[in-house]
Amino acid sequence: MKKETLFFVVIALAAGILIGVIVSNLKKDLSPSVPAMTSVPVSAPIVNQQQQTAILEEIVAREPDNHNAWIKLGHNFFDSDQPMKAIEAYTRALEINGNDPNILTDQGVMFRRIGWFDKAIGNFEQAIRIDATHQQSLYNLGIVYRYDLQDFPNAIKVWEKLLSIDPGSPGANQIRSELEFLKKHPEIPKSPK
Repeated sequence: MKKETLFFVVIALAAGILIGVIVSNLKKDLSPSVPAMTSVPVSAPIVNQQQQTAILEEIVAREPDNHNAWIKLGHNFFDSDQPMKAIEAYTRALEINGNDPNILTDQGVMFRRIGWFDKAIGNFEQAIRIDATHQQSLYNLGIVYRYDLQDFPNAIKVWEKLLSIDPGSPGANQIRSELEFLKKHPEIPKSPK
């Protein structure tokens, strides 16, 4: 390499480093010294889940027909992994309005969590009777059939119905993979007793 070419490469490299340092320092100088505002209003109280649950329990004690409070209480128990309490709260909400496929589904998930698969199936099927296109119930019904009961034919039937309703749903590819597996492996060998 010629000395002139080497000299120009060194100069260009030095200039690049110098420009990078200058730009970096300018960004520091131009950045605001006050932290960015958060999206939570300052006046909004922060309530943890236990406090919220206690407040909701007080509300339903005063207003036992408060459908929304029972639902929110059920959701709090659902989210804090207290399935029996969630089931009870959802039962109260369903006693007030039993035609809510979302609450039936949430309660069904809690039934599944404690191993009451027949009750879970009953809830999912009832939700589907109310809304034949209720995708979450169809998905969960397939989960119980496939994973809990190893009832592959029913899992296939339910998930094929789900895909017919919304073939482009976010979980559709996962369901297609499950269906492909189930069709290739129609039976899981039972372990000897």
